[in-house]
Amino acid sequence: MTRTAIDRLGLNRARLIPKSGNRKTGPIPVSYTSGKTCPEACPLKRNGCYAESYPVAEHWGDGARFAAWDRFCEQVSALPAGQLWRHNVAGDLPGQGDRLDESALRSLVTANTGKRGFTYTHKPLTTAPERAAVRRANRLGFTVNLSADTLHEADQLARLKCGPVVVTIPSDAAQVTYTPQGRTVIACPAQSREEVTCESCQLCSVANRKSIVGFRAHGQSFQRINRRLRVLQ
Repeated sequence: MTRTAIDRLGLNRARLIPKSGNRKTGPIPVSYTSGKTCPEACPLKRNGCYAESYPVAEHWGDGARFAAWDRFCEQVSALPAGQLWRHNVAGDLPGQGDRLDESALRSLVTANTGKRGFTYTHKPLTTAPERAAVRRANRLGFTVNLSADTLHEADQLARLKCGPVVVTIPSDAAQVTYTPQGRTVIACPAQSREEVTCESCQLCSVANRKSIVGFRAHGQSFQRINRRLRVLQ
């Protein structure tokens, strides 16, 4: 599945899978959102993103199974009370490219009421209303992790106080490292321990956590990502 095919999906269309078959996530509901939501600000777009490679891209590009945003929110609302679920195995928060669709995010946060959804965003959040919308989501139980690409950027995002932070780290990074300003970075436990899944760990679903979660470079292009990180970090 090519990036072009993925980007043909209509904006703010999403697919909810009630039970993931992915070992890392565990058998929780997961979703995919249109590739049109992916921001140009993300340095991995068309440049090593794991979601652009098989097998994730195969699910991501299957446009026939994607629903309109309102229908997707209805499906989220119908999940059992207290259900942990991961939004966006691939894709980003609603909105074209770098921009955030604050209204669509509010709809999803409402649909998530009583559930425990979590996700990640590379959107740059350059406006005050966008940052306020993400803060509101985190306050109301839909955890939005801000995605950084270097340890320096992780410090910058943490200072926004919009939500918890995650960061890409080299594939051979230590289990615990630190940002330039001394913030603790814990490598994703599900990447280093086979018995751990998103379902059992749940660290990324904690909106008020103090630590930054580090995701080791992975996927078919992990060596390319490693080289880039070693230059930037």
